[in-house]
Amino acid sequence: MEDSDIITWSENYYLKWSDFLADPNPSAFEDSSSKIKYHHTWTVKSDMVDRKIFYQIEKIQLSTLFLRHLSWVRDQHSSDNLLNHEQGHFDLAESIRDTIVKNIEDKFREKRFPTRGQNEEQRKQFAREDSGLMITKELEKWNEILSEKRQKYVEETEYGQNIEKQKEYDEKFQKLRKSTM
Repeated sequence: MEDSDIITWSENYYLKWSDFLADPNPSAFEDSSSKIKYHHTWTVKSDMVDRKIFYQIEKIQLSTLFLRHLSWVRDQHSSDNLLNHEQGHFDLAESIRDTIVKNIEDKFREKRFPTRGQNEEQRKQFAREDSGLMITKELEKWNEILSEKRQKYVEETEYGQNIEKQKEYDEKFQKLRKSTM
């Protein structure tokens, strides 16, 4: 996927219908769909303890991404209210990003993991690979939580049709944007 296919969440950027590049799913009930995921980076620190090398996971960073080529809208239903609702999905994912990072960092804080491999270069490679898999496994749990939160958002706002409930969410999301400035 190219960088132009990805929008990283920003307090200054609001989605536009031109960001939804995929063809609509004819079997879907919804009039639009936003594909959102998290991208992570991290640092691996290694130490020698009793002539064995152990690694630690540090400095986890997470970005909330909107995937343009996997997101779609049925043109005949592309209203301002629906676009605002879809922006809410993106904002919702961003709103829990800090909690996810803190939770994952807490899980790995001050824990050492043994490395594998025949030489130093292999051990570094495996430490990077293994730590990435561990973080990915934790993110899978959080993606399920995000999915549940998104479903609740859809149900409560009735796909953005319940104007009062959508407004409540919009106010929360505005606070998110103000807190990141």
